[in-house]
Amino acid sequence: MDRRENLKVLITGTVATGLLISTGCKDDKTVTSQTTTQKYLYGRTPEEAAIDKKLLSETFFTVKERKMVEILSDIIIPADDVSCSANEAGVPDFIEFMMKDDKKLQVPVRGGLMWLENFSLATFDKSFDEITPDQRIVLIDQIAWPDKAEVAMKPGVKFFNLMRNLTCTGFFTTKAGIDDLGYLGNRPNQWDGVPPEVLQKYGLKYDEKTLSQCLKIEDQHKIIQWDDKGNIIG
Repeated sequence: MDRRENLKVLITGTVATGLLISTGCKDDKTVTSQTTTQKYLYGRTPEEAAIDKKLLSETFFTVKERKMVEILSDIIIPADDVSCSANEAGVPDFIEFMMKDDKKLQVPVRGGLMWLENFSLATFDKSFDEITPDQRIVLIDQIAWPDKAEVAMKPGVKFFNLMRNLTCTGFFTTKAGIDDLGYLGNRPNQWDGVPPEVLQKYGLKYDEKTLSQCLKIEDQHKIIQWDDKGNIIG
């Protein structure tokens, strides 16, 4: 799965609402409940912190389900030369949290994992976490492209869309994901006015007063002052 295609889905599709659970790539892919409980309580009211602590102390996925989520996360957003994989960024922890925070996701995700497991058993006579990476892609290719999927694959398509949305939400709200996007946020800059070619296109131009008082680069960081009649001083 191409990461830029994932980004397109994230921007144009319906994305699951999420919280920032991880802040970047980790060497240790497994975060214990105790560690997680202590780490992610910033910016919360006491009531919210108490709810978060309770949810983070609980476990939703079975060991097998968790393994499948980790595999799917890395299929959707693998590591590349820009940043780490979704799994390394802690996305499975995010998805685990969302299962407990938004209980309506539990049946679609758990049911989807069961569907994928049965699909793997029927196709390769092995569990999804036991087949080879190439065999997994054979299965995923049949549910990853809604417009091309067969009618019988619709349950899998719906499940994979949900997993893709959760994975993208989790990844692109971590430091690793934000760095991957190249998002810089608000930065100070210099405004030199409307580009000359645009002014020329519409037959417009700046008057001398505007040029001298508003578009002088050397004065852009000065705080403007007015006299008692509302005229700019200087």
